[in-house]
Amino acid sequence: MVIAEEIHEASLKLLDDPGVKVEHDAIRELLLKNGAKAGIAPETVRIPREMVAEWLKVCPKEVVLADRWGNKRTLSSAGAPVFWSNPGMQLWRQKGGEGEHRLFTSKDMADIARLMHHLEHVHAVFGLALADVPVRAQDVVGLAIMAKNTSKHIRVLCFTPEGGRKLLEMQKVVRNDPWFSVGFTAHGPLRWTKLALEIFQATSGQKIPATINGEPMAGVSGPVTLAGSAAVGNAEILSGLLINQLLEPGRPCIYNLGLAHIFDMRSAMVVTGAPENALFATLSAVMGRFYNLPSASWVSTESMCPDSQAALEKMFGFHSHMTTGVTNIWGVGQLESELTISPAQAVIDNEMIAYAKRFHRGVQVTEETLALNITREIGPAGSFLETDHTADHFREELWMPPLLWRQKRAAWTDSGSKRLDERAESLADELIAKPVNNALTADQIHELDRIADGFMREVAG
Repeated sequence: MVIAEEIHEASLKLLDDPGVKVEHDAIRELLLKNGAKAGIAPETVRIPREMVAEWLKVCPKEVVLADRWGNKRTLSSAGAPVFWSNPGMQLWRQKGGEGEHRLFTSKDMADIARLMHHLEHVHAVFGLALADVPVRAQDVVGLAIMAKNTSKHIRVLCFTPEGGRKLLEMQKVVRNDPWFSVGFTAHGPLRWTKLALEIFQATSGQKIPATINGEPMAGVSGPVTLAGSAAVGNAEILSGLLINQLLEPGRPCIYNLGLAHIFDMRSAMVVTGAPENALFATLSAVMGRFYNLPSASWVSTESMCPDSQAALEKMFGFHSHMTTGVTNIWGVGQLESELTISPAQAVIDNEMIAYAKRFHRGVQVTEETLALNITREIGPAGSFLETDHTADHFREELWMPPLLWRQKRAAWTDSGSKRLDERAESLADELIAKPVNNALTADQIHELDRIADGFMREVAG
């Protein structure tokens, strides 16, 4: 906890001097009324440590996420991890040797939602940018599309406060459970934009969970040292948590320092799949436990397609995130530093998560698993294959992947010598084509479409 205490102390000092830029007059006044001080720079407020401590106590220590059947999953700083898909703007499909890369559409959103619905280890579906929908309506239209194509929890990709208010209408159509959640990022250093604050404000009042993201880029919007960027990102998150609690005391929030990333000084590119990103994810988990809040981070890659680089970066990401205790791990299907989503990569990522889960489950040592009596009965040079003990335990003890290749070369050749990414693309197509029980009545679907279509006309006109 020494690292957490030092980062926390550094963040408190930053919140006091120079403070945080809050580009929203009413929220800035709310902060000043509750103990903050005006900063020297325009629109900045200085937040004293006592104020941070006071409002952190108000923030719930657990976040409940529901699906549309009413099943609830509780997130905490020490609980089991959940896995989400990811946002983005583009789609990659394996179409021959070169593949197809294009902008993401509303039809693609329906396909991805159905795919994620059928992937066992994905717990929530993330919205994406829709190239065929006006930007101001993409959150509302996206929620309607996802709701019709999955019953899993939905993380809306927010665009406007007007859209946020429509989301509240849509929540009431289905059920009052938190069947979707929202979130936004500080655009630092030490700055909350008017758009971010308006979205927090517009979606407050109904206990809709919110992910509070600090996203410093080491060397650009934060110090190049990881500790320095973590202090900046943590200060942004603390101020975001405080603002959300002022707007809605008791609003469930997820702490996310895991979006912090680095800047490649050779290529001048943003990097999200490096070992440093895994260290930022570790810090997100560490700070989440320090504040007793559920934490979040992404598993990302700079790869352009489902190749060896994607496998290297994402497998290490899932394993390291689970090892260090990140609560909310998202990025299933992610490519190209979160710009692109790939159905084949999503299928592979689902397999990676299953692989890592089996490893982290470890070895259970009991009288039954030690199996001394069975071994004595079989004796030297015997076989355990025909025993009841093997039949009773092999399914729970031995992980059997649905996608990874475990047959002989002759079988692989006879089946077309397909690589992992090619088999994953075929499986993705099969899952996309499978029907989904979306847990909605015909009246609910009609009402969601009415709200979305009406908002589209309002935005267009």
